Amino acid sequence: MCLCAILTLEREIARKPSLSYSIWTVDLAYLLQRFSVTFSYFTVTVGANPNYCGESFYKEELPNDLERVDMLFQDAVEAGIDIQCRSISEKEISFLILSGKYIAIALVDQNKLSYVRQDVHIPGALSDDSEYTGHYVLICGFDAGADMFEIRDPASSRKRKRISSKTLEEARKAFGTDEDILLISLEKSKNGQQPSLQLPINSNTDS
Repeated sequence: MCLCAILTLEREIARKPSLSYSIWTVDLAYLLQRFSVTFSYFTVTVGANPNYCGESFYKEELPNDLERVDMLFQDAVEAGIDIQCRSISEKEISFLILSGKYIAIALVDQNKLSYVRQDVHIPGALSDDSEYTGHYVLICGFDAGADMFEIRDPASSRKRKRISSKTLEEARKAFGTDEDILLISLEKSKNGQQPSLQLPINSNTDS
């Protein structure tokens, strides 16, 4: 059921231009909750960040989204959505992915992905000095020897891609992302409750 939900999410993200409002990570969190997917939502900003009003990617929709997004965050606890306000490190992400028990949906700056000129078809993602372009990718694997993450990008012509951990960190910690990431559990606990995240004891959580 989890993988089916993720594929549905990918289709929803790809259809973003047809939606009547912009897609925020909290929207994806509610959609995952609707599909009974077990996940944790990490972000460094709870609510819509008004500091993004000057960014071209946000300025058209943000004024209209502020109240709606803030209400979704306020209602999240009652809805059973686990939101943790903190940065999560590349080391923590790779640890969880390598466990085989988690995948992740990360908000990234599309322009900072190294393969962007090759086969990703998003207007504006063509030059190094392009302004922030928000985009979601699915992180589904990690090669510790090569220090590379395997991702699925709904905007790419390739089914799967490999990017360096450095590239992923730069893309997901860029200004505009709030370091939003949804860590999705691929298993259920025996009592049907959400299993707790088991992170490395000495993990580095510096941004």
